[in-house]
Amino acid sequence: MMALALSIVVPCYNEEACLGELHGRLTRAARGVAGESYEIVLVNDGSRDRSWGMMQSLSATDPHLVCINLSRNHGHQLALTAGLDLCSGARILIIDADLQDPPELLPDMFAAMDAQEADVVYAVRRARAGETAFKRSTAKIFYRLLSKLAEIEIPLDTGDFRLMSRRALDALLSLPEQARFIRGMVAWVGFRQVPIGYDRAERHAGQSKYPLSKMMRFALDAVTGFSTAPLRMASHIGLWLVAASVLLLAYIAFGFLTGSAIQGWTSLMLVVVILGAVQMFVLGMIGEYLGRLYIESKRRPLYIVSDIAGHAGSHASLGHVAHAAEAASDAAPEPDQPLETIATSDTPGGSGIRPTA
Repeated sequence: MMALALSIVVPCYNEEACLGELHGRLTRAARGVAGESYEIVLVNDGSRDRSWGMMQSLSATDPHLVCINLSRNHGHQLALTAGLDLCSGARILIIDADLQDPPELLPDMFAAMDAQEADVVYAVRRARAGETAFKRSTAKIFYRLLSKLAEIEIPLDTGDFRLMSRRALDALLSLPEQARFIRGMVAWVGFRQVPIGYDRAERHAGQSKYPLSKMMRFALDAVTGFSTAPLRMASHIGLWLVAASVLLLAYIAFGFLTGSAIQGWTSLMLVVVILGAVQMFVLGMIGEYLGRLYIESKRRPLYIVSDIAGHAGSHASLGHVAHAAEAASDAAPEPDQPLETIATSDTPGGSGIRPTA
């Protein structure tokens, strides 16, 4: 089977109001650069609205559409991982379902990739329409703080909207960690990566799926996934407290030898509170890293797929496709369609069976 020229991967959560317009605009953009050699991979991340039903209806009328239904809500980054793992294109566009990122930028991204022989073309936001001043300011602070803390160079003001080559994606898929910050992971794999500027639009419909709590969790994943600076900061705080303790001990000894009484308990309680707060902060930061080690040690699949509408041209290397094993147990293989056992004991995905191409 000949590989497709383009895959477009879209994680979706409660996006029924956007799916019709999204499908139309993605189809026009894909045909403009790849003709009929493309697929659109929509990943339903446990939506509570009619998103999955709409995806099934669309896939019934469009052979280019592959719709993946996850067994529950896994979160944006793992839903995106599932789509990337199961897509089969030579080039892969990552885009969100809310249409804030314009699919019409795809020809320019193709041209930039060809002209500069790049493996990744990432979109840099020049403007962010429809977002509050709080959202814009916190995003600006986050990206610049992450740039200072991270041990690799992560481009400023970029999301997951980007075009990747197959070899860059294969390198990304070799990274099996659970707490995924994909834009940082793409930067980590390297290769030639070039920017392209654009103005971000308002959401086509619906509301943001990233409330403040999810944004903070996402930021913590980014910092702890690509920097040990918080641990180093904790050790530096400890060293400064040791130095301060030595000075305090010298002051107490001087007061004892000179006979001057140390009066009041306010200063004593202040010192106790400060030391206790710092200790709790340090322990919490260490606990955050230890918790991530614990999660990684389980080596669970990153995602579980319950249903697929359309033809997925690749197999799961990082997750588990539940229906594949069931289908294999219910029917014998066709003579001209031998089954291939995929042993993935060295990856989080376990093992499965699929037809060979």
